[in-house]
Amino acid sequence: MAITQTTVCRLGIGLVSLLLAIGVITGCRQKPAASSGPPPVPVVAGRVAQRDVPIYLDGLGTVQAFNAVTVHVRVDGELKNVAFTEGQDVKNGDLLAQIDPDPFRAALEQAEAKKAQDEAQLANAHIELERDLSASNAVAKQVVDTQRALVDQLAAQVKSDAAAIDSAKIQLAYTTVTSPIDGRTGVRLVDQGNIVHATDANGLVVVTQLKPISVAFTLPEQTLQSIRKEHAAGEITVLAVDRDNRTVLATGTLAVVDNQIDPTTGTIRMKATFSNDDLRLWPGQFVNARLLLTTRKDGLVVPASVVQRGPDGSYAFVIKPDQTVAVQPVKVAQIENGEALIDTGLQPGQEVVVDGQYRLQPGSKVKPAEAGKPGAVEK
Repeated sequence: MAITQTTVCRLGIGLVSLLLAIGVITGCRQKPAASSGPPPVPVVAGRVAQRDVPIYLDGLGTVQAFNAVTVHVRVDGELKNVAFTEGQDVKNGDLLAQIDPDPFRAALEQAEAKKAQDEAQLANAHIELERDLSASNAVAKQVVDTQRALVDQLAAQVKSDAAAIDSAKIQLAYTTVTSPIDGRTGVRLVDQGNIVHATDANGLVVVTQLKPISVAFTLPEQTLQSIRKEHAAGEITVLAVDRDNRTVLATGTLAVVDNQIDPTTGTIRMKATFSNDDLRLWPGQFVNARLLLTTRKDGLVVPASVVQRGPDGSYAFVIKPDQTVAVQPVKVAQIENGEALIDTGLQPGQEVVVDGQYRLQPGSKVKPAEAGKPGAVEK
């Protein structure tokens, strides 16, 4: 029995040694495979595209009525009739309100009667003067001169009466209140039956012109020279964009560049005009004004995710022919609708990393995604 146990122990030790030897040999054989380095990093790749790209300047704008008039009365009296409906579209000259005309009509008739009276006196004075002149030998020269002065005085009075009549007609016309512009009426400020005065501060109603309409906005003073150059060459398009910065409400043209820069903010004030036929712009509304400065011909475009930012500025990972990546500094002109316009740093057709940069370092080997993968640029 002792001999059998010794033999078994020796056989077990030999078997363990054999397994260890096999493990060492297997490890040695796998060593060269480990020396091939880490596997390639899967990334989404795309190519630098080339096409015409619009260049926009963005500013915060406020919609303003093209014209807005607070309608005041010009004579005192009772407001007999309000002829408009709140929110009504009116034309220039449309009736808005009527003030009691009777006192002013009476004043006109009184002025006309006074003129008729003075004209009769003037006619009689002319007759007396002719009679005195025909009897000049018997009438003293002083009497003739006095009569002539009376004629002149009455003639001046008749002219004054005519002016009084014109004034009375104007005052009577002021009792009819009409719209001074085409536009839309607002909330009625005075009710029918009230006594109104020419000195009232509030007026009757505000009439606002909505077609066309304006948008006032500001841009940094550094853009002034470029804008003036483009404006001198022709019309500049301005887009009114909703506060979501995506929905274009209206398209108009730049109308005015202010004649001075605001020294406190370093901005220049501008105004654009919009036809506003669909009334999507409303006075007092805040919008984003986008001024189309120019169009970059054959601009270099990549998805915005290609551009990375580091301590030394913007850069992109460029895929080299050996499927390794290199860091390429880039200068970005603008980012618009998920695309970056590149000023310098990239070339047309270059392959770049669109997604997966977080695992990359300069020299990393990559496995680009197949064409048509989400996020890739068409090749």
